Amino acid sequence: MAVGRREKSSQFSTRGSRIAAAIGIGIVVGCVFAFLFPNGFFSSNQPTQIRPLSKSNLEVDSSSCESTEKINRLKSDIMSLSDKNVELKRQVRELNEKLRLAEQGKDHARDQFMVLSEPHKAGPFGTVKALRTNPTVTPDETVNPRLAKILADVAIRKELIVAVANSNVKPMLEVWFTNIKKVGIPNYLVVALDDAIVDFCKSNDVPFYKRDPDEAIDSVGKTGGNHAVSGLKFRILREFLQLGYSVLFSDVDIVFLQNPFDHLYRDSDVESMSDGHNNMTAYGFNDVFDEPAMGWARYAHTMRIWVYNSGFFYIRPTIPSIELLDRIAGRLAREANAWDQAVYNEELFFPSHPGYVGLHAAKRTMDFYLFMNSKVLFKTVRKDANLKKLKPVIVHVNYHPDKLLRMKAVVEFYVNGKQDALDPFPDGSEWQ
Repeated sequence: MAVGRREKSSQFSTRGSRIAAAIGIGIVVGCVFAFLFPNGFFSSNQPTQIRPLSKSNLEVDSSSCESTEKINRLKSDIMSLSDKNVELKRQVRELNEKLRLAEQGKDHARDQFMVLSEPHKAGPFGTVKALRTNPTVTPDETVNPRLAKILADVAIRKELIVAVANSNVKPMLEVWFTNIKKVGIPNYLVVALDDAIVDFCKSNDVPFYKRDPDEAIDSVGKTGGNHAVSGLKFRILREFLQLGYSVLFSDVDIVFLQNPFDHLYRDSDVESMSDGHNNMTAYGFNDVFDEPAMGWARYAHTMRIWVYNSGFFYIRPTIPSIELLDRIAGRLAREANAWDQAVYNEELFFPSHPGYVGLHAAKRTMDFYLFMNSKVLFKTVRKDANLKKLKPVIVHVNYHPDKLLRMKAVVEFYVNGKQDALDPFPDGSEWQ
């Protein structure tokens, strides 16, 4: 028992000395820290703490700059995606339009096959409809590979506006393409008949095409007047149609105010503007001829329509359309004094009769208020408060010789809103 007490006493003594040593060490360490850090270990005035805080501030500033850059990058990405979205929407619209036209063509091809294949019975009264739209030709790029490449870049949905110009019409040509650009029409082309027009188009970023040398065309194209140059179009346009493109031909004395492709029917071989100035003259009427000497039969009924204007028409790439161009070009080459507009109408309208086979082409007259000639504008529209509110698709200054002045006045009135811009001009060509 005595031995057990001595061992326990010894253990208590050892534990106590250890505790005393720990307390002593703690006191020494405390004194050392009190001497080294008189203001306290966590004091905000401690210089050793300034560096980490300063570094933290720098990190915050750096982080802020990085956030701004990220925001700017995100904004840029959003704008880029927005632009791509607009472009995708445009492509979707074009694809939908192509699909619509393809389906329309498929339906028409089926109808035509049914009509032309084998005889069939007519349907009930009021349901029978004849074919109105001829099929397009198979494109042949071997006709003119260089032109084919240009058209592939310029045309939209295989159609475009085409004008033929030489240096004699340069001022009007400038008004012509300037307003096409304002409207936002991308698919247009100038057939340049001389080098000066080539340079003019290049300097104004205007799509152009210059034909390979052809003496028969070049001699007229370089020096010919308005009517002579106008007659060349029927030979020039043939290649466009052979390549499978629909052409909206336009003289240069025309001001574009809307996109004409939004107002075409495309159901005929030729859609043409009229020289008529009201419903009767533009679309046709029953004209009664009076011959009193015939007594009871003195009145003879005739059909009348004012001519189509050969300076603005839409022509599809069909066999009848190409035949029309060939007929007109052939007659103009053979008949020295022939006027292209008269020949154009004769070939479109004259029926077959003994000694003559007429052209089997479908035709449509354009709305004369939308595709407006200058007689309609200066004699009627500008004097009518309601008609003045109508915005035509184009105005063709075909009835008046002071073309450039009136073209500029049309721009002032319809584009710049100058309400009295048309007032100084007479109805006709004679100034008082």
